[in-house]
Amino acid sequence: MKTEYLLEKQVELVLSALTPVNRLVIRVAIHTGLRVGDVLALKTAELKPQMWVTEEKTGKRKKIGLPAPLLDDLRLYAGEKWVFPNAVDPERHRTRQAVWKDVKRAAKLFRLPQNVAPHSFRKVYAADLMQRYGDIEKVRRALNHDSEAVTLIYAMADQQLRAKAQRKRRNHGRLV
Repeated sequence: MKTEYLLEKQVELVLSALTPVNRLVIRVAIHTGLRVGDVLALKTAELKPQMWVTEEKTGKRKKIGLPAPLLDDLRLYAGEKWVFPNAVDPERHRTRQAVWKDVKRAAKLFRLPQNVAPHSFRKVYAADLMQRYGDIEKVRRALNHDSEAVTLIYAMADQQLRAKAQRKRRNHGRLV
C-alpha cells in the first residue's frame, strides 16, 4: 500500500506525538526531501549548513541545506559517529523501522485516515515545493527523480488527497 500525503495540521499532529529523536529525523526529511534511511545515515563529522548526501536507494548525490536552528538541534543530539546513533550499538545508526513504528503509532493515535509512514513526509516536501515554485522540473531535480511522471505523483499529492476527500463526501451524501 502506498504512503499518502498529509495536510499541514496532520503533519503537526504526527510531529507532536513522535519521540524527540524521531521528530528530529522527520523534521530533516521534511526540510530536505531525503528518504528516512538517508537522514538516518547522516554522519556527525559531515554536518554542515550545505552538504552532499549520496542517496542509498539510487546512488545519486544530492546537495542539501540545513538552516542554522535545525543544524543546531542536530548537533545537540548527534552521537560520536552518527547523527542518529542506534540505541543499542552506537557504531550503527538508528533503524528505519524504529522511525516507521513511531510514525505509525502517532498516525494511529490521531486516527488519520491515510496510510502514513516516513515516506509520507517526502510527499509533503514535494507538494510544498510545487506550491512554492510551480515548476515540476525543479521538484523533479530536488527529489532526484528520473521520471517527471513519478514526480507528479508526489508533487500533486495534496491535490489528490483533496479530490479523494471530495469524492468521499459526494458519495457519502448519496448514501444518506
